[in-house]
Amino acid sequence: MDDAGCCCGSEMTVAAATARAVDGVLDLLRRQVRRPEAARHAADYVRGLLADLDRKNGWQLAEQAGYAHPRGIQRVLDRYVWDADAVRDDLRAYVAAELGDPTGILVVDETGFPKQGTHSVGVARQYCGTLGKIGNCQVGVFLGYAGPLGHAAIDRALYVPHAWVDDPDRRRQAGIAPDLVFQTKPQLALAMLERALDAGAPAAWVVGDEVYGSDGALRRTLEARDQAYVLAVRRNQSLTTWPPDGRPGQVTIEALAPVVDSRTWQRLSCGEGAQGPRVYDWASLPLRPALRDGWVHSLLIRRHPVRPAEVAWYLVYARIETALTEIVRAAGTRWTIEEVFKLAKGQVGLDHYEVRSWQGWHRHITLALLALAALATAAKKGEPAASTISRSQSPNSGACLPGLAGRSGTSLPRSSPGRAGGAITSGSPRNPTAVAA
Repeated sequence: MDDAGCCCGSEMTVAAATARAVDGVLDLLRRQVRRPEAARHAADYVRGLLADLDRKNGWQLAEQAGYAHPRGIQRVLDRYVWDADAVRDDLRAYVAAELGDPTGILVVDETGFPKQGTHSVGVARQYCGTLGKIGNCQVGVFLGYAGPLGHAAIDRALYVPHAWVDDPDRRRQAGIAPDLVFQTKPQLALAMLERALDAGAPAAWVVGDEVYGSDGALRRTLEARDQAYVLAVRRNQSLTTWPPDGRPGQVTIEALAPVVDSRTWQRLSCGEGAQGPRVYDWASLPLRPALRDGWVHSLLIRRHPVRPAEVAWYLVYARIETALTEIVRAAGTRWTIEEVFKLAKGQVGLDHYEVRSWQGWHRHITLALLALAALATAAKKGEPAASTISRSQSPNSGACLPGLAGRSGTSLPRSSPGRAGGAITSGSPRNPTAVAA
């Protein structure tokens, strides 16, 4: 803000950073959606996900783009030819280029999508974290990337229960490939982790909750890749001990935890939370040397400083010289995936889809992650990101970036209907904040 109290300069910086970020992810999309009309509609789909709409379904996205009917938008999910997995791969490379750092962390977790009925692909009565209980829902497993410059989601997979995999009629109606086999959530997560690591995503750590930490195959695969991890486990997890860190054999966490010396605990912050630093007491117990020289398996214990009965446990695989503060930092980074889910559902309509098919789910989710990556990239530029594109106040006003509504020369171009629901961009080409569609 200048001496006169004007904040136009900073608002224009925010708008320009957001516009550049949206242009960047739309360029990724255009590489895979080759037909011009389809590319225009797909771009408007992503821009609609960034808009300030109550619901981001086909009708509302079409209205936001200025279409007379939603068919052009709907074809993005069900008719146009493009490969959602290829866009996902481009998205992963984009996030790595924009937010990647040698200290970066890969985070695995799942989120639920409550649904009515039985026809949406993968829907079943199962535990839904969104509801906090068992309910009728779909479950998606996601891979996030977190680094000093920001965090975003880079991969996704729909969990398909046995009831769907074993039912040929449901598979056919939902468009599930005949060769799809049942995979557990850890198996889906491991496939995403291997894709990211094979592609060169810079990651010092892999982190996840008990669902993934309790899976031995996932842990062993990461160990074979010399990939450090901090994975939460349940209190009844069986641990292998070996000299010089213990007698040969198996022991549960419940049996091992009481041996922690009171002098071992250190009070450390594992990162900033909504109410300031998240401070806990931490202790680390070596379990056994790793098969790889210079690496070690250990147990990390987190205790609440005021309520000591509240304890969490993590299996750690890391180099021997790794400091406890670094391990704690990695453990605390898992919260970033929760923020990703919150932003994705609240800002870019991750859960607003109205599709039932396998292809429709993966296409919508991929486009939502593209939109989310644009916000993460804009925030990384050094200015707070414009989290949404505000809906127009009148049919001719254009869509404005937050904080810029009412200022001349700052509106994004609005699309007007073209043939077959296509879009014709209207708006001054001199507008520096215009986002190309």
